[in-house]
Amino acid sequence: MNFTAKQDIEAPAERVWASLTDFAGWERAALRRGAEVTRTDRLAAPGAGMAWQARFDFRGQRREMTVRLVEMDPGARMVFHWATRLFTGEVVVDLVEMSARSSRVHLKAEIKPQSLTARIMLQSLKLAKGRVRKRIEARLADFAAGFDGRARTARRV
Repeated sequence: MNFTAKQDIEAPAERVWASLTDFAGWERAALRRGAEVTRTDRLAAPGAGMAWQARFDFRGQRREMTVRLVEMDPGARMVFHWATRLFTGEVVVDLVEMSARSSRVHLKAEIKPQSLTARIMLQSLKLAKGRVRKRIEARLADFAAGFDGRARTARRV
């Protein structure tokens, strides 16, 4: 199953990329939402090979996920592979510079079942695909709105 979303952001691509690659910030955001996140690689600088182990509650059960950054084209693209007990997948984040002051983020996510149980669960998710897509789009819009707020704050200083 695939999901796609895109969001235009009124900020230069360099600033959006810096925000997208603030991995420590994303880890803190996950912790604030109740997840346990542990970085499992030993890389000194952000790049392909970064990896995380995450534990979180979803639908009343404790879940575990591994995430690995497998490709990073600075300023343009990141590809993440993830795996749980029942599913594997890939998330691709592309950044396109629209003008000197605006950017577009494209997000593509793919989910693959690893068992018959997972296939059945995925069928129920297909029924809610529109709602899931709207939630993803809302998260991207929140990211853009927060970025726009930071840009306004920076201009005032």
